[in-house]
Amino acid sequence: MLSSTSQFLNRLFKIEQKGSSVSTELLAGLTTFVAMAYIIFVNPSILEASGIPREAAIAATLWSAGLCSIAMGLFSNLPIGVAPGMGINAFFAFYVCGTMGLSWQTALGAVFVSGVVFLILTITKLRILIIKAVPDSIKAAVVVGIGMFLAIIGFSSAGIVVKSDATMVTLGHIGDGKVFLSIIGMLLISVLLAYKIKGALIYGILAVTVLGMIFGLTPAPTSVSDVFSFNIPSFADTFMQMDVMGAINYGLVTVIFTFTVVELFDNICTLIGVTKDAGLMDKKGNVAGMEKALLTDSVGTMASAVLGTCTVTSYVESTTGIKEGGRTGLTAVVVGLGFFLAFVFAPLAGLIPAFATAPAIIIVGSMMMRNIKDINFSDITESIPAFLTIAMMPLSYSIGNGFGFGFISYCLIKTFTGHIKEISPVMWLISIMFIVSFYMHGV
Repeated sequence: MLSSTSQFLNRLFKIEQKGSSVSTELLAGLTTFVAMAYIIFVNPSILEASGIPREAAIAATLWSAGLCSIAMGLFSNLPIGVAPGMGINAFFAFYVCGTMGLSWQTALGAVFVSGVVFLILTITKLRILIIKAVPDSIKAAVVVGIGMFLAIIGFSSAGIVVKSDATMVTLGHIGDGKVFLSIIGMLLISVLLAYKIKGALIYGILAVTVLGMIFGLTPAPTSVSDVFSFNIPSFADTFMQMDVMGAINYGLVTVIFTFTVVELFDNICTLIGVTKDAGLMDKKGNVAGMEKALLTDSVGTMASAVLGTCTVTSYVESTTGIKEGGRTGLTAVVVGLGFFLAFVFAPLAGLIPAFATAPAIIIVGSMMMRNIKDINFSDITESIPAFLTIAMMPLSYSIGNGFGFGFISYCLIKTFTGHIKEISPVMWLISIMFIVSFYMHGV
């Protein structure tokens, strides 16, 4: 029976053809799941800030991650886990629903429409053309800027950085128990990562939570049902609650456009980076299953809005499973099954305080900084637009503003320095759309 199952999986995912084995793929999938599992705790915590009920946020996170990871594995046969995106969830909760004051229903509507846009761009091949048209320096700066945006959110949630009338922001009260534990959490996760311990982020989150309970800084579970339960969380409060017309009426150029652009670059860059790392990219830069992966992502984005969470995306943590030998979609299927099994531990997510997830958010932000090496700082026409992209995201508390400043400055600086031929029509189009967006909202 076991042999026949292995043979079936081998034929379905072409495992031996890709130089792997069933056992290797299973281990790789488990490794990737452990590396991604922090999203189970972090995403509901962030979405809750937008007004989404925590139970529904937990359920939507697990369902979207489970379904989309399995779909990625079965449809594209790539070893890539999928879940609600870090960075885009912060944009969803803290900017769209926070700064702009839109309801979470309207924000979900924007996510759904962006999924439709993704689908159209994918089917028409425009999605790849758009990515190829944007300079590498801006692509790298976008990832770094989102990392900085995550960092400021994490530092704020931890209480390490607080508001100041005199200096805008300042150092928080380090002696506060919650702040101190957040710092301990950062150090712990950093050490675990340095030792290449799989699941470092989730171990750090759980360790800080337990310490918080021990010192009475956060409620401790009083029964087994507070940690383990077969009462599956429901997404009834968010299912089909997206306000599509509300998102369109508010302004297609702003919120929906930003969701589209953020996800566009985040996902495609992750797919390219992960598949290249896995040796699945040929010398011409082509990847078997890439178009199917993009199609899966497009449909997954619409599905995530229907379920009640932000845009799903391919996870760079998939590289952890790839390092264990994962080369096929079976790895992704195992990741998806892991998220479904996690349902029984859903009550645990409700016990995770913000000061415990903050260290993980900060560390994820720091990990995204590695892309800064791809920016040519010796070329002013490349470095200044990249710098503006990075700096404006955290300083204006808006990923969209960072995009806009980067794209517009790139076009203008290149034009006035005699390098106008380096600007593609697509870059001009994106820049013009941002100019219109800034004008419409007085940014």
